[in-house]
Amino acid sequence: MSKRYQFLGKSISGPFTIPSGIVATATPIISHLFANVPQIGVMTTKSIGPVPRLGNREPIMTQYAPGCFMNAVGLTNPGADEAAQHFAELEVPEDRFLLCSIFGGSVEEIVEVARKLAPYSDGLELNLSCPHAKGYGMDMGQDAGLVKEITQAVKEAVSVPVIPKLTPNVPNVGEIAAAAAEGGADALCAINTVGPAFYTSQGHPVLTNTLGGMSGKGVLPIALKCVREIRAAVDLPVIGCGGISNADDVRAFENEGVSVFGIGSALTGMSSTSLAEYFATIEADLGADDNHSEQMVRYDVPMGFESYTLASNERVTDDISILTFDGKLDVKPGEFVFTWIPGVGEKPFSALTDDPFSLAVIDVGIFTNKLINLEPGAEVMVRGTYGAAVTPADKKVMAVAGGTGLAAVFQIARDFGDATVFMGARTKDRLYFSDECRDIAEVHIATDDGSEGYHGLVTELLRETLESMDDLESVIFYNCGPAPMVHAAEAVQREFVGDENIFSAIDYLTKCGVGICGACHCPDGRRICVDGPFIATEH
Repeated sequence: MSKRYQFLGKSISGPFTIPSGIVATATPIISHLFANVPQIGVMTTKSIGPVPRLGNREPIMTQYAPGCFMNAVGLTNPGADEAAQHFAELEVPEDRFLLCSIFGGSVEEIVEVARKLAPYSDGLELNLSCPHAKGYGMDMGQDAGLVKEITQAVKEAVSVPVIPKLTPNVPNVGEIAAAAAEGGADALCAINTVGPAFYTSQGHPVLTNTLGGMSGKGVLPIALKCVREIRAAVDLPVIGCGGISNADDVRAFENEGVSVFGIGSALTGMSSTSLAEYFATIEADLGADDNHSEQMVRYDVPMGFESYTLASNERVTDDISILTFDGKLDVKPGEFVFTWIPGVGEKPFSALTDDPFSLAVIDVGIFTNKLINLEPGAEVMVRGTYGAAVTPADKKVMAVAGGTGLAAVFQIARDFGDATVFMGARTKDRLYFSDECRDIAEVHIATDDGSEGYHGLVTELLRETLESMDDLESVIFYNCGPAPMVHAAEAVQREFVGDENIFSAIDYLTKCGVGICGACHCPDGRRICVDGPFIATEH
């Protein structure tokens, strides 16, 4: 890009940002965006508070109409001290503006966080508008006097620009904007999500928090109204966000005097490659009076739930079960789904089989404990499918699975034929589905204690097997299991083939499934829910 833009005295590469808490929620993702999406000139971080917060249990996001969403993430963040360490290691290009979003439960807490993060920031966004975290955000941002006090206190504590983010959930947003300006705000951001609101599916509240903030297409008119009222009240630069999905929406905000344009919910379902192409397209649209970017928005992302009844619960060990349901699931090899028990939560799973639909579940927490103890006849809800289906082309499939990782590779081996499956477990009694695997593939088993098959690690068995084989360039590897096992398998495989023949799925934390929350990021910044779950290996 040759054109440069100005924001608060800094020359930036593009006029866009992604609002706080969306996609760019971890420094690896931010680095990836720095390297691949120059249109994002202002990089806004997730909101950081004084101490770590786990946030709300899943579901944290739902879709109530195409392109219209609700979320209640719960201000998940690592706390100011750890965030400062991450930002200190982040290499910010000269033409990008790093806007660190912060929050707290009092003026003193917000100032404390500001002081810790200001040294690593080009500016600080004050989250005075989150509608679903009691005691934070909107609870403060609806009080004009408090907005002025907070803004003034932070301005006195730091030397970087301060940008309050305003809530639309007030009778007069212009009054709040004026209070922020009186406190010394350098710019304003508007709007945060609208609400709190409530949405149900199958007769149950979807969000575990029950209430959430609305975003996406439906809030565009509200955002434009708020920006107009803000611009009428103050003469400050405005970051405009809320419902933007295409170049025409950007033009509408531009007509209201907006300087930087925030695009968030429209990125739902986009892979890292698609996201980069989308921002390039919207930039081209603005230069050519077109609106092709609208065609790239995913209005087909499946977030509704279907009901399944448990037909059988086959216990493998005390902490592993195979759950078989009463219907078929339309899932391609490599894709995954979310299973939801209303009132308990939801988690992502690879389907062990598609017809009938079955899951391999290991008891590792509150949700899986409930799931593994369900009795036949119990009902669960399923949404999806998500992820990118695998395409091994004409190559021979070799799958390496540890623990419940077998579920992610069984269908790959079954559907593409001429496959070899390496199965690893601590003991013989923790193996499952081995006979079914032998029906569709050549199977090699390793147990740590030698109770079945090879005595040792599955990766040791893998190396011994590969050393006896020729023509491995015709092989494509799929690895799934715990991170240490997967990395060890990759190291072995690199001795025989190039990285382009190795794909791995690691059980990173996955919350939304549609690429928005960023919880499932890989070390290189890709997100497994939209770029994977099987990610091409990078050495």
